Amino acid sequence: MAYQFESRVRYSEIGLDRKLTLGSVIDYFQDCSTFQSEACGNGIDYLKEQKRAWMVLSWQIELVRRPMLGEHITVQTWPYEFKAFYGYRNFTLKDESGAYLVKANSIWAFMDMESGRPAKVLPENISGYQMEQPLEMASFPRKIQLPQNSVRMDSFPVGRHHLDTNNHVNNGQYIAMADEYLPEGFETSALRVEYRAQAKLHDLIVPMVHREENSLTVSLEDEAGKPYAIVVYSR
Repeated sequence: MAYQFESRVRYSEIGLDRKLTLGSVIDYFQDCSTFQSEACGNGIDYLKEQKRAWMVLSWQIELVRRPMLGEHITVQTWPYEFKAFYGYRNFTLKDESGAYLVKANSIWAFMDMESGRPAKVLPENISGYQMEQPLEMASFPRKIQLPQNSVRMDSFPVGRHHLDTNNHVNNGQYIAMADEYLPEGFETSALRVEYRAQAKLHDLIVPMVHREENSLTVSLEDEAGKPYAIVVYSR
């Protein structure tokens, strides 16, 4: 059975178009999986004791419609597979009638926070989670091919407001950073994100932007040109 909670789109979660921002969509999904983990006894305190953390490696998101200010929504999540060092999890956002607003697939790595390397997922690490069938979604490789001829934009430092409890940039913050380069009127119908490295406080983010007629790729890189995260928007 999927874990879920209900909410209402707040003013603080919308953009100029009065619709839920893409960054806020990610925040809802992240909150939902965190609530489920806390309810199962596998939350932040448990992971801290075990010196472990779940780190998202990629998102694949299909947007049917972004909800408007004040709309009542239901957020759902469930894991559908754990294998070796990885967890696979779906998310949905639904309107009051139960119709899909957003569907998402995600891949996570179980990390040893002392060594900085992946750790094998043990049965006790996932106790309490009920497995469900995966959503029917288009299949894409996790790795994103970087386009040629990207344009370098003004760099900026990582601030405290970008960080989460693991002391690195929260995965949703990368989406908010990349959103800044969306052309006016660009309505995203699909979003892919790949995370490659962890940016920390005061690290410099160098955005590299590649625009095409129906897509936009934003690679958020370090000063040496290595990506922290790559975000691809499609109409």
